[in-house]
Amino acid sequence: MTIARLDDVSKDYQTGQVMVNALRDVDLEIKQGEFLSIAGPSGSGKTTLLNLLGCLDVPTRGRVSLDQTDIATLKPEDRAEIRRHQIGFIFQTFNLVPVLSAFENVEFPLTLLGDISGEERRSRVEGLLKTVGLEDMMYRRPLELSGGQQQRVAIARALIKRPKLVLADEPTANLDSKTGETILELMREINQKEGTTFVFSTHDKMVMDYALRLIILRDGRVAEDQRR
Repeated sequence: MTIARLDDVSKDYQTGQVMVNALRDVDLEIKQGEFLSIAGPSGSGKTTLLNLLGCLDVPTRGRVSLDQTDIATLKPEDRAEIRRHQIGFIFQTFNLVPVLSAFENVEFPLTLLGDISGEERRSRVEGLLKTVGLEDMMYRRPLELSGGQQQRVAIARALIKRPKLVLADEPTANLDSKTGETILELMREINQKEGTTFVFSTHDKMVMDYALRLIILRDGRVAEDQRR
């Protein structure tokens, strides 16, 4: 089953007097359950591609489809609904709310949905924090957690909505190599057990090595598509 598809996609940005061609004629199909990394040098278009998949932007030309829906045809509020319900985001800086506990940070996306009971929220949050190994730290705030533990909270927060697609921007960038490897093992285990689709944007060779599919971008184009 196809989760996302890009057909002949280009994205241009105007920066002052300069037109930047961030993506050029990209064709890409992502199927349910993939564990995929997008790699390439700075300026190759990785973040732009992730933003399109995350419904944070629309293409200049071509078609980006999520579940066969062309996102460019949607109103901004409809794209926000897709992000809210179907897409999980993991950021390199964790982006946790410092005044909230780990439990509250993970619970927060569910409160935005508005139709889930408090009992169901608690059950799902506690279950996910146990899955990521933080059942004994769920009431600590981010500054009371290590970098690796904060990233585990961020992973649980991304998964709490049971999204079809999880997008991770440089998920190991602020972690030491051993912690980064542990985090990647955790995400791959979730991918294999739950069938959750993960797409990473990365410079980290370790992330590339863990991926079951590797897309290399150069100058806004797909230069290589490797399956392992």
